Amino acid sequence: MPKDSIKVAQGFIKANQIEGWLIYDYLNTNPIFNKVLPANGHITRPVFLLITPDTDPQLITHHVDQGRFNTQSIQILPYNNRQEMISNLNLILSNINEVAMEYSPLNELPRISRVDAGTVELVRSLDTTVISSSDIVQHTTQTWDDTQLDTHLDAGNKLGIIVNQAFSFIGDNLSNQITEYDVAEYIRNLFRDNHLITSDGPVVAINENSADPHYEPNKKSKTFKHGDWVLIDLWAKKDIPNSIYSDITWVAYIGSKVPDSQKSIFDIVVEARDAALSFLKSKFNQNQTVQGWQVDQIARNVINSYGYSEYFTHRLGHGIGEDVHSEGVNLDNWETHDTRTIMQGSGFSIEPGIYLPKRFGMRSEIDVFVGPEGPDASSPVQTQVVLIN
Repeated sequence: MPKDSIKVAQGFIKANQIEGWLIYDYLNTNPIFNKVLPANGHITRPVFLLITPDTDPQLITHHVDQGRFNTQSIQILPYNNRQEMISNLNLILSNINEVAMEYSPLNELPRISRVDAGTVELVRSLDTTVISSSDIVQHTTQTWDDTQLDTHLDAGNKLGIIVNQAFSFIGDNLSNQITEYDVAEYIRNLFRDNHLITSDGPVVAINENSADPHYEPNKKSKTFKHGDWVLIDLWAKKDIPNSIYSDITWVAYIGSKVPDSQKSIFDIVVEARDAALSFLKSKFNQNQTVQGWQVDQIARNVINSYGYSEYFTHRLGHGIGEDVHSEGVNLDNWETHDTRTIMQGSGFSIEPGIYLPKRFGMRSEIDVFVGPEGPDASSPVQTQVVLIN
């Protein structure tokens, strides 16, 4: 509920001595606004919501949109024209020296950088410094309650069963010349049978196709045969409101023994995955905060030490929530430098990979939830390559 989100935000900004959080939106360019204060219908004009530690929130909205909000315990400042909008903005910021917005210096965190440069300039022109709201956003909108955690765990358990059913389906149908697309359809049918929904996918990739991290098969895709390397990446959530995704990647070999070339790469990726989780656990036990980029670097160092640095071509992991790629912290010191704090109550993936062009790709993906006892895997964990006979 909006009031709950606002209270959560107020508690966080008070504890962190932040003067205020100014959430701006225009035509749904900032999805954070709707997560904090949902509207009843389409909002056609710019809106600003100021949340401060100890006072009722203040909402600047055009008069034609005023009736779209549940404004209980919120002070409304309607406007008719641009000058009135700026005057209202100047009024609510008159006692605030520094305000947090969905802004990232130098666009370092594109997922947070939702406010256009002109609006940032407007706020600064009112003698107010703009800082990033990155950790406020994460704490307010991306931490899970117990019910949501249960949906995540349930989805993860089902994905673990489904991925192994898919491997068995491949083995049972090798003589029928089934394709990557056939297996993807089989997985989607299992999702429906298990009351799971997904935004897209899954990835079902053979041999060189598995070297494309986001490969998705079409109806003309490759046929499975003995000696093939197989990667399946699947993600889904329960078909109920507010449920949380699970997202895993497993690998298999069609044959009686995994070739040394694949086995050695699998072991490196698993070592990197486990090193990242061990690092998180160690820092939690030492009561030390961790930022997303630090975890990425731990896993990347492992892969680099084996000489595969150029073949690990994406971030280590992403935030997980009601969207499979959420607004939460990414484990990233590659595509960005994610300085957001890993928070209790949040979840994310750890998925190191090594991708050898025209040969094969290797990725092992687990989900992690940070609970009261610390971070731990919240999805099935693959420890050895599955053999399909």
